Amino acid sequence: MQSKPKIACIIVAAGRGSRMSTQTDSSPKQYRDLGGKTVLLRTLEAILTPSDIDLVLPVIHADDGDTYAAATRSLTSSKVLAPVTGGATRQASVASGLKALQQHQPDYVLIHDAARPFVSPSVIEEAIAALKAGAQAVLPAVQVADTLKRAGANHKVLETVDRTNLWSAQTPQGFPYALILETHKAAIDQNIDNFTDDTALIEWQGKAVTLTTGDPQNIKLTTLDDMKNAQEQIAMKTLADLGDIRVGTGFDVHAFEDGNAVILGGISIAHTQKLKGHSDADVALHALTDAIFGALADGDIGSHFPPSDMKWKGAASDQFLKYAIDRVHKRGGMVAHLDLTVICEAPKIGPHRDDMRKQIAEICDLPLSRVAVKATTSEKLGFTGRSEGIAAQACATIRLPFGD
Repeated sequence: MQSKPKIACIIVAAGRGSRMSTQTDSSPKQYRDLGGKTVLLRTLEAILTPSDIDLVLPVIHADDGDTYAAATRSLTSSKVLAPVTGGATRQASVASGLKALQQHQPDYVLIHDAARPFVSPSVIEEAIAALKAGAQAVLPAVQVADTLKRAGANHKVLETVDRTNLWSAQTPQGFPYALILETHKAAIDQNIDNFTDDTALIEWQGKAVTLTTGDPQNIKLTTLDDMKNAQEQIAMKTLADLGDIRVGTGFDVHAFEDGNAVILGGISIAHTQKLKGHSDADVALHALTDAIFGALADGDIGSHFPPSDMKWKGAASDQFLKYAIDRVHKRGGMVAHLDLTVICEAPKIGPHRDDMRKQIAEICDLPLSRVAVKATTSEKLGFTGRSEGIAAQACATIRLPFGD
């Protein structure tokens, strides 16, 4: 029985990305944030998705060791090897990666740009299939659809270029490992170091390159506009993936007792009394917590933190709210908005509204713009009107994956 071929992938991440530099940010593009993850981390995750990939070797700049470590801290796959240092050109960086892989002796190697985080499993899998079928070099590509123009230095059009049989090259490009290693060595021996595309070395050697199906979404992030479009693409995908929108409500009441401050929204507010309860009696956070449990259809605060359990005696209520937020995240969701209304005659909430919003946003790790705090009285009616306690009602909007 024929053994499974070993497949490695080199991630070329040693570039500086100067075309994306601004006056305020000159960091390499592969380490920039893209929807909460670095570009490089998204690229590594995409490459690791197909099960056929056995080894992944990042090639990074000599100055980027700490930056790489921070950017990939959450990556736990044992397939990812320790990064190696690249060279002054892309070709030199790939050669460094190929040399480092010698001890692992892969049968095939894919070479992928770190700045292509949207590569799909199908692009990778088709490239691998072509290699297994005997291709000497594999190039994912998309046929050029736009009309092409050649212009002079003055931006005057010189001619229309025939686009017939023209293709836009992408990565990962694939090769039998021994062949691409020897080809790189041959280029080094002849002092040629200006190849920007690995299949070009194969062409230089007079060997065939096989085209496979690329993907229009598999763009290389090069300019600030590319990054802006990528951010929008990530945001739209996130919203599409979290299309199950749910709303929950919460209501809580606590009576006053002797004291000199109340805890509301996670902050202490001086008052002539305090709120009575098993925990710190933060009626505002309790209402928010129940609203989240309601949106999850996941019981209520009493079922998760029963007052009969003495370990919650005097407990800070922020841990209840954090727990509820964590329940959302464990189901692959996100909190979209929190809306809180505090009902009391005193203390006055207005002077403390902003501090409450900031504290709730910090507890929930949300932007301040996604937390609303309002206050009202009950016009001297009922127990709140008689200043016997405080009530709070809350609404939580969350987004979950469909089918959750």
